[in-house]
Amino acid sequence: MAKNIYVGNLPFSTTDDDLNQLFSPYGSVSSARIIKDKFTDRSRGFGFVEMDNDDEADKAIEATNGKEVDGRALKVSEARPREEKRGGRGGGGGGYGRDSY
Repeated sequence: MAKNIYVGNLPFSTTDDDLNQLFSPYGSVSSARIIKDKFTDRSRGFGFVEMDNDDEADKAIEATNGKEVDGRALKVSEARPREEKRGGRGGGGGGYGRDSY
């Protein structure tokens, strides 16, 4: 099974291809993607890399965590599973009749 790697503190100019090139010396990269703001389409400063081989992924994490790229120290770790969004629309109390006792 492929290992998903979180890469944070990326320069905002980093592209998917740059991310792929950063990790490819450590093994086969299945995918590399920068997460972008859905309204502005600009990088949010982090991304994910997926590698097929767990040993290669572990070596890549070790080698790139703390590595400086354009003056920024990368924060690299195994990605945690995405949390399910909390259901329902909670909300505060309504404002009806607050002052009527």
